[in-house]
Amino acid sequence: MTRNAKIDEAALKIDVRPPAVILCEPQLGENIGTAARAMANFGLTDLRIVNPRDGWPSEKARAAASRADHVIDNVKVFDSVEAAIADLHFVFATTARSREVSKPVRGPDEAAVTVTGYGRQGLGTGYLFGRERWGLNNEEVALADEIVTLPVDPQFASLNIAQAVLVCAYEWRVKASGGALPFRLDEETNPPAPKEDVFRFFEHLESALDEINFFRPPEKRPSMVLNLRNIFQKANLTEQEVRSLRGVIAAFERRPTRPHKSAGEAVDECEPNEQETGEE
Repeated sequence: MTRNAKIDEAALKIDVRPPAVILCEPQLGENIGTAARAMANFGLTDLRIVNPRDGWPSEKARAAASRADHVIDNVKVFDSVEAAIADLHFVFATTARSREVSKPVRGPDEAAVTVTGYGRQGLGTGYLFGRERWGLNNEEVALADEIVTLPVDPQFASLNIAQAVLVCAYEWRVKASGGALPFRLDEETNPPAPKEDVFRFFEHLESALDEINFFRPPEKRPSMVLNLRNIFQKANLTEQEVRSLRGVIAAFERRPTRPHKSAGEAVDECEPNEQETGEE
């Protein structure tokens, strides 16, 4: 498991009851495992399985979960969808096609708003996912409160279970955490450089470029300087970055270079490290 050295506390403080993920008659242990991994990515741990074809526990599921063992170890197995969702207050049925069952249809972002709303009240919610080959049947969809479907291409709407779980879990976490990211640039450790330092950097760079006749023809110097300054202004340089760039310029300044040929001037063909001896 990859861990960040410095995690933003806001990304850890989620005071919303997470939804359960219910897999109806999954056929492959690998699909259960990858769904568990997707859940773990976004902080979900309540995985419920209805009549897994190959039984439970499953070493294939554990291997595919890629160390999401806390999800696999917490799996609950049920004989029916009714039993799996009995303790929940609101359930979404996931499907990629229209149904004869008359229920509101939501996108994953809308569904996440509903789920987090109930979760903030401490009420249980869940997402019901169907079989790999044909999804949920109408009777199972009828057990849910609403339908959630993803904004996929209607001509190629089929997702595997883990993909569908991941999208729903992602949208839930965005809503539950307020979009908190695990880390950002630490502006206290890496503050933007003072403008005075940035201006000195510009002067240093332009002086070094003048020394090697970079600005040619001379009448274009003002526009070339403006372009260079705009490039670095967009970077929002930190103090450390300004120091690093000035160090790079200083290193080039100490390096002997071949002089540039000006109009009407001959070029010294000696290599930078050669000495003129005056010998024939």
